[in-house]
Amino acid sequence: MKFETRAIHTGQEPDASTGATIPPLYLSSTYTQHAPGENLGYDYSRSNNPTRASLEACLASLEGGEACAAFSSGLAACSAVLDTLQPGESVVASHDLYGGTFRLLDKVFRPLGIEVAFAESGEPAAFERAILALKKPRLLWLETPTNPLLDIVDIASLSTLAASYGILTAVDNTFATPCLQRPIEWGADYVVHSTTKYLGGHSDVIGGAVIARTAKQLERVRFLQNARGAVPGPLDCYLVQRGIKTLALRVQRHCENADHLARILQDIPEVKRVIYPGLPFHPGHSIAKKQMQDFGGMLSLELDGGLEAARSFCASLRVFSLAESLGGVESLCCHPASMTHASIPKEIREPRGVTDGLVRLSVGIEHIEDLVADILQAFKN
Repeated sequence: MKFETRAIHTGQEPDASTGATIPPLYLSSTYTQHAPGENLGYDYSRSNNPTRASLEACLASLEGGEACAAFSSGLAACSAVLDTLQPGESVVASHDLYGGTFRLLDKVFRPLGIEVAFAESGEPAAFERAILALKKPRLLWLETPTNPLLDIVDIASLSTLAASYGILTAVDNTFATPCLQRPIEWGADYVVHSTTKYLGGHSDVIGGAVIARTAKQLERVRFLQNARGAVPGPLDCYLVQRGIKTLALRVQRHCENADHLARILQDIPEVKRVIYPGLPFHPGHSIAKKQMQDFGGMLSLELDGGLEAARSFCASLRVFSLAESLGGVESLCCHPASMTHASIPKEIREPRGVTDGLVRLSVGIEHIEDLVADILQAFKN
């Protein structure tokens, strides 16, 4: 079956007992057993739940992996993958990362004895230098497109590089979604999502997921899912899976609107630069064109006036909401330096390009004329 069909039907078979087209929501915390240790595959909902199992089956199918483990948040999913490392082992990460992931690596796992190195660019040579600088590299952590600079890294090249050193590759695919990019097809071992974002799609649920190339690779993650207990509730799983049913349609409009806005923003004098992988002059345009089916609904812009200009622009928007998060049907505006990436010290984030004048837009699915009008009036105020 094609992607759009699997998004609607995988894990969503009609209920066998009633014929209900939409499977029931299983809120039960515990399950009656026929005899001690004899059950129908479920005993306690932290360990397993039919609604969660349906979501996991759907996500594994969409990403092209053998197995999936759902979590209570994107960072819980990230933590589970990083928790597969032992003290003394190390991870190499992209130079541009979501602030929460940077905080997790720098403030949580580094003190636990996990060595962390950041590649200074998205080029394979930069990642190889970082790998060689570590004693026991075990994991390569990538984002593409990155958050918030929308850099593009070559998943195939970096996965091949990692494998040559016996390292597994994990890709945060939140920005692209499996609708636009499937990292496992390009050699990745793990795919991580904040299902809060495009997969849920309606800004009303928090969740995360890890999909693995093989069921064997997911065994430790699955153990941690149960042992640590950072599982999503059944209603959260239901909401994410309901969102996935319209993912393909929504992402198509997100991409169309973002591309249109990016081209208009290029002609606004107050804008120093527009960052969108769909623009031909974007440094990663050719790689994005190869490994993505479209360029996504996220774009960033840097304003000439720095912090003051960014504050004024964000405060003047009316259709775009100034808010954390991304990927919902509504358009959101974010000032990374003071919001999503505030946990990264200024002396680290600014050289990487996360300046005080940088604004990130999550372009929603509203009518494009309303979004354009909102952007234009914000620059007039």
